[in-house]
Amino acid sequence: MNITIVGTGYVGLVTGTTLAELGNSVYCVDIDEKKVEGMKNGIVPIYEPNLEEMFLRNIQAERLFFTTDLKEALDKSEVIYLALPTPPGGDGSADLSYVLQVANSIGEMMTEYKVIVNKSTVPVGTADRVRNVIASKTNLPFDVVSNPEFLREGFAVEDSMNPARVVVGSSSEKAKEIMAKIYQPFTNTGIPIIFMDEKSSELTKYAANSFLAVKITFMNEIANYCEKVGADVDKVRLGMGSDDRIGHRFLFPGIGYGGSCFPKDVKALIKSGKEEDFSFQILEATENVNISQKVILVSEIEKYFGGNIEGKTIALWGLAFKANTDDIREASSLDNIELLLKKGAKIVAYDSIAEKNVQKVLGNKIEYAKTMYEALENADALFIATEWPEFKNPNFKLMGEKMKNKVIFDGRNMYPLEVPAQNGFYYKSIGRKTIKS
Repeated sequence: MNITIVGTGYVGLVTGTTLAELGNSVYCVDIDEKKVEGMKNGIVPIYEPNLEEMFLRNIQAERLFFTTDLKEALDKSEVIYLALPTPPGGDGSADLSYVLQVANSIGEMMTEYKVIVNKSTVPVGTADRVRNVIASKTNLPFDVVSNPEFLREGFAVEDSMNPARVVVGSSSEKAKEIMAKIYQPFTNTGIPIIFMDEKSSELTKYAANSFLAVKITFMNEIANYCEKVGADVDKVRLGMGSDDRIGHRFLFPGIGYGGSCFPKDVKALIKSGKEEDFSFQILEATENVNISQKVILVSEIEKYFGGNIEGKTIALWGLAFKANTDDIREASSLDNIELLLKKGAKIVAYDSIAEKNVQKVLGNKIEYAKTMYEALENADALFIATEWPEFKNPNFKLMGEKMKNKVIFDGRNMYPLEVPAQNGFYYKSIGRKTIKS
């Protein structure tokens, strides 16, 4: 089948590459000429494990194409996926301007029946709005479908090729048949495709992400309480997670959630509720707790240094919002950098994958190290903000030799407590006993 993907951001590029891998001819459209030219030459514009190999394979197989010409791609395809940004507005609501602008162009350009698929995360009722915009520009038949993505950054290729489920919202039997054909390679292997109405599909995405944000935040609250009463959050987490009604995933405490999805989707659902005179009290609390949780270790750093960190050098390991991605949107590292700088500290950061994106935002406000150990030179303390695998088993002897003080503030609970203790480090993590050297 011939398919067009409008938007080559994280969702669009992974979706387009996956659909090409399933045997379709996929035309990816983006307005950024430089980006499109780079992709034509095999340059993947985002970091995602295992994506480049699949990307290059499908370009070589002539199943994956790139263009800035929407009309060209539209004329070649029966199905048009919208994978466009829906950033939060000033009031937290999702900005649909990109989606509606492209819908308007499709209405003006289409010459035959099309299925328009909303892949972007959008508020309830967006399919109706897209349908109305297109219908205002053409009398030709078309259908609008909601097909939310459930990709985890860092595992997007794995998730795209082995999804837990495929959710399709449509009131058209013809559109359902087309979507079923696209996803037949998945359903043939037992992966369920769940059909529902468009509004339920749109809400499913927001509900899923918001629930996971709540789960993470609840565990962070439990972790903070553990420190008050002397309990160990790792033990509590294992005890809770062994209940199959709860499960082990998303129970790891830390310095809050970030990224392009959870913060934005929680805000948008809260705002959508208010528009219907409904209050998502749990989500409002989740958002407030997460804001505080992100920088919870800064006060611990101040406490260790007697209430004043002016002039102190803090080594920072990790800048991405999570491991295995270069995404720094809503990253806890940025919140901590901002607060630490405000209090007069100097930051030397290391993250080989996300560094370039941070430099675009912060420039020379902080220093950047070439290696994780270089960041530790004469550091007064180490702050771990991202759980990159390379940080899991460091050379503690070398760390101690390079640092002024053997002090670690770990926002991701990277180490069993006995490891820093055996190496003579002061070690403060989340929800566990503080190891005092």
